[in-house]
Formats: sequence, C-alpha cells, structure tokens
Amino acid sequence: MLPSLDGLVFAPTGRAAAGEVDAATRFTYREQDGRVWAAYRGGEIVHGHLVGTRVGDVLEFRYVQLNTAGETAGGHCVSELSRLPDGRLRLDETWTWESRAGSGTSTVEEVLPARNETRPSY
Repeated sequence: MLPSLDGLVFAPTGRAAAGEVDAATRFTYREQDGRVWAAYRGGEIVHGHLVGTRVGDVLEFRYVQLNTAGETAGGHCVSELSRLPDGRLRLDETWTWESRAGSGTSTVEEVLPARNETRPSY
C-alpha cells in the first residue's frame, strides 16, 4: 500500500469534458484510519468537499461543490492511487455526476510544496 494522503495537495492534469475542475483547482487531502476527505477550490470551483474511504490503494468517495456560476453539484468517484516515476502520488479517477447527467475520467497528481511554502488548511 502506498503512503497516506494526509496533508498532501493534488492538482488535475487537465479538464474532463463533463467536469468542472481544471489545472487551477487544488485538492488538500486528509486521511485517518481508512477514511479520506478533502477540500478543494480554484478555477471554476469556489468551494468543494469530498468524503469517503480508502481500502488499499483504492479510494471511493462522494463529492459536492459550488462553482463560480453559483451552481451546486455532486457525484460519486472511485480513484486508484499510484506512484509516478519522480516519486509523487497520482490518482486515476472514474466519476459520475449524481446531481446531473455526465461522467468521465480524470487524473490528479501530487503538487510538491515550493520552498518555505505552507499548505493551506481548509
């Protein structure tokens, strides 16, 4: 099993056709005893949360978010955790909106902190 996501920040590698998050969105993860949760924002996302579980290197969670147009939306996601050649972590995601039509796949990768940077606490 790969290491805990607790305190790590992830960013999408691009934008899925039916999605709203993009390279400007940042996810700050927390993890404890098989439970995972994150806050995210940036780009078109004003505020988002996800909550779920981790079994081995697979995460399953629900997400809910508010976009810049003032619309709320939510859905379900299953993500597989892997390690990139440079040592950072990566999540390959398969998601489905539950509040509207649409589904897709996306990838988020760990963002390493810049020197002397502190992580946001959402």
